Amino acid sequence: MNYRLIIKTTGTVLLVEAAALLPSIVTALLFRESPVPLLLAMAIMLAAGYPASRAKPKTSHFFARDGYVTVFLIWLVLSAFGALPLFFTGLVPSYVDCFFETVSGFTTTGATILTDIEAVPKGVLFWRSFTHFIGGMGILVLANALLPSSKDRQQHLMRAEIPGPEVGKLVPRLSDSSKILYAIYTGIMLLEVVCLLFTGMDLFNAFTTAFSTAGTGGFSAMNASIAAFNNPAAEVIIGIFMMFFGINFTVYFLILTKKFRAALASEELKFYLCVIAAVTAMITLNIMHMYPDIWESIRNAFFATSSIITTTGFVTADFDTWPQFSKTLLLLLMFIGASAGSTGGAIKCSRVLMVFKSIVREVRQIIHPNAVFVIRMDGKAVDEKTLRSVMRFFAAYMVITLISTLIICLDNVDLTTAISAVAANIGNVGPGLAAVGPTCNYAFLTWWSKILLSLCMLMGRLEIFPALVFFSPSTWRKN
Repeated sequence: MNYRLIIKTTGTVLLVEAAALLPSIVTALLFRESPVPLLLAMAIMLAAGYPASRAKPKTSHFFARDGYVTVFLIWLVLSAFGALPLFFTGLVPSYVDCFFETVSGFTTTGATILTDIEAVPKGVLFWRSFTHFIGGMGILVLANALLPSSKDRQQHLMRAEIPGPEVGKLVPRLSDSSKILYAIYTGIMLLEVVCLLFTGMDLFNAFTTAFSTAGTGGFSAMNASIAAFNNPAAEVIIGIFMMFFGINFTVYFLILTKKFRAALASEELKFYLCVIAAVTAMITLNIMHMYPDIWESIRNAFFATSSIITTTGFVTADFDTWPQFSKTLLLLLMFIGASAGSTGGAIKCSRVLMVFKSIVREVRQIIHPNAVFVIRMDGKAVDEKTLRSVMRFFAAYMVITLISTLIICLDNVDLTTAISAVAANIGNVGPGLAAVGPTCNYAFLTWWSKILLSLCMLMGRLEIFPALVFFSPSTWRKN
């Protein structure tokens, strides 16, 4: 284990986090608020990050194990330091609550413990939503774009952080791939800001909403989330952009390079769009009797579907009051999630497709034992190593979900609350059902439940294995 290089990398990223506080400080000054909580947090980040970034590794060798440990450690450290601005406001006296809120921000979960969001200073609210933007594409993707490092270190870090069964490069150099990803990501986010301004939304809420949409996070600067604006045009725009950010960013790169046929040939994209269309239609039919006209039913159904499948978690209607059929569909979407290579969480559409195809192949293999069946995605054969990886991830995801649900039940909550809380946090969705529904929050849970759900958020965002490697005793033994 290259400890010094891990410390150096963590310290460098901590300096990037300190710099990321600058827009929030400017926001606080523009609203004539005290920037002291943000400045104090920045000072502590710099004091901790600078000495660590000056560490001198004996070797530059960086292996897969080092990459997994570094990624999980960085997300833990940045969440721990990122919680300081909220803690220093004095509005949330419990540091565990501040940590939960910040983990929720960086992992783009959107689960909150705040009971009065609008009482929080604007500068801190800006930081809260900005953590979604930073965490959406990946903290280390940003660091690789700004601070290119050795090729093997970049590859191991990106493999551990980027969601999906495989890590692909858009161009030969990983640092260039990181820049392209962030350029596309930022461009779509700014386009959403402009669209929201045209609906009459003010600049502050347009940016905080766009940050949360881009990261598919769901933090809002309003207590009632998107419903607070009472703006149907904004709801439609946000619903569409949530759907856009749930698409694999490679598709956008192919479109920009005029490879339209390759972009539209994606099986995962077709599956993702078909699921959104089908679930929206089924929920619309199921809730028609609850709304005055069909268009309002469609709008609410589409927004909820787009919000949950992309694991954003924005709310325009209290879907916990919808019929059981609609709530069950939304719970299933919490597990399916968005596309691989997007900012969405959960299992991912590509993995779900591979699991379905593996089941079909197994049935066909039983019927025709001597035949050879190959699973294909986008016309290309999927190798057995990738399929095994998908199955291992799927199994680990479900086992951790079940164990975590059992532990949360010790907090004396009902089964629906426990299952949906774990599904919403490991899937990085945010709102669940019952006591953690769209009009509720997680403030009532005990500190140990919040710690457990924070770990679920991190495991979900980093796709399980960095956390398992980090907590494995064999990781820390000398070779």
